[in-house]
Amino acid sequence: MQTGQATHGGTGAPTAERRRATEQGSETLLSLTDIRKEFPSVVALADVSFDLKRGEVHAVCGENGAGKSTLMKIISGVYTPTSGRITYKGVERQFASPLEAEQLGIAIIHQELNLVPHLTVAENIYLAREPRRSFLVDRRKLKADAKACLDRLGVAISPDRLVRELSVAQCQMVEIAKALSLNAEVLIMDEPTSSLTEQETRLLFKVIHDLKREGVGIVYISHRLDEMAEIVDRVTVLRDGRYVATDAFADTSIDQIVARMVGRSLEEKFPERTAQPTDEVIFSAENLTRRGVFSNVSFSLRRGEILGFAGLMGAGRTEVARAIFGADPLDAGRVTLEGRELSIRNPRDAIEAGLAYLSEDRKAQGLAIKMPVDANMTLANLKALSSRLGLIDFDRHARVTQDYVDLLSIKTPSIRQPVRLLSGGNQQKIIIGKWLFRKSKVMFFDEPTRGIDVGAKFAIYKIMDELAREGIGVILISSELPEILGMTDRVAVFHNGRVTGVLETARTSQEEIMRYASGFGPTQH
Repeated sequence: MQTGQATHGGTGAPTAERRRATEQGSETLLSLTDIRKEFPSVVALADVSFDLKRGEVHAVCGENGAGKSTLMKIISGVYTPTSGRITYKGVERQFASPLEAEQLGIAIIHQELNLVPHLTVAENIYLAREPRRSFLVDRRKLKADAKACLDRLGVAISPDRLVRELSVAQCQMVEIAKALSLNAEVLIMDEPTSSLTEQETRLLFKVIHDLKREGVGIVYISHRLDEMAEIVDRVTVLRDGRYVATDAFADTSIDQIVARMVGRSLEEKFPERTAQPTDEVIFSAENLTRRGVFSNVSFSLRRGEILGFAGLMGAGRTEVARAIFGADPLDAGRVTLEGRELSIRNPRDAIEAGLAYLSEDRKAQGLAIKMPVDANMTLANLKALSSRLGLIDFDRHARVTQDYVDLLSIKTPSIRQPVRLLSGGNQQKIIIGKWLFRKSKVMFFDEPTRGIDVGAKFAIYKIMDELAREGIGVILISSELPEILGMTDRVAVFHNGRVTGVLETARTSQEEIMRYASGFGPTQH
């Protein structure tokens, strides 16, 4: 391992727990030395070394494309390294498959959900490991064991529910429960809080502290650097597939980590807002109701402003956006765009009217993931590129795509590159480009920076500000309160399917937003 690595814990955990972690940390659980991974024409990792102690949380940081996921896939048996050495519990090993790694005690919580939609929560947690009674699955034990895993996380999800009925955040909790069910000695968490609310993140951190006390070594990947202080003992930074540094978290700072990740200093997390809200209401919703989901939701969006939707999981933020966009039915209410009442029965009507919805699950609902950049960029507006006979003008098709690639600074080797091979930030920019080409007038951004690195986040924020400045209505749905406070002019706070308050961002705080999100409303004096 590279010289200068600290082995003592960071800040944020109780002293006794830190002491236990330090004592356990004298034992190296997993060690990777000079790992190199080559793909055709690409070197993903170049001589990277990394080690994990028993009972510690070791964060791996880096921008998208830095090599974090490749390194984790090598640890978990998805990839075989081109060269280098892996030592696990004192024995040099080469994992032939994820199943072999799991059997040896290494589990991974993938950033991209890996669940079977038509199976129940319990069946997903114990998929291919179902408890059996003779030749039959022991359904009672399956349900009880799954419930125990969910209870450990403190989440109220029925083991009998079908996964396709769950929200993205609930699916993330099922993924975590699935990993906990393996009783692993090494647990890799790849963006585990990316779709969780603050309350759910607190529950996960409690579980992480419990696992540390039990001697589990945790590799933690997250773009939410501010949350690491509570749980992380050491942090390793990768950049462009190469090792940069490893430090005790207590001996470094967020600014230093960011500077190492991007090779430069980021002075601000959010760009300076240049858009100036006017008094003109560009879009409004009145008394929107979907029985059993949300009721009497009203809000207005002014030209030039960014309006935030905040609230805890299940509060109704995404559900309202989907209903406005025609993806789900409305039972009552009206929406108005530029003074004209809209009649929206399905997403096609919404698109024709000038509305755009950037889903929180961009890969499943925002992109044709196997298709190239150009096909995705023009998918919502092929009519504009077609003749009266319906024939596509492919020269113009390529020019339009390249124009938006340049405008949004999308990093891709070619407009024919499949979007699945691009980073999360570039995928999100393609979705934005798609709706810009459609000439959308109002854009709903649902968790737009989920799973995106700090540099790409800043770029997305700048684009949102520029859209607002050009008069496009922007609504930001986010579970990250710093993001809400840093990017919006006003924030509509949701609780239990209702808007409990619309606050001026400059005059509010995280604490006040959380009061409204919890149903308590303004502070009582």
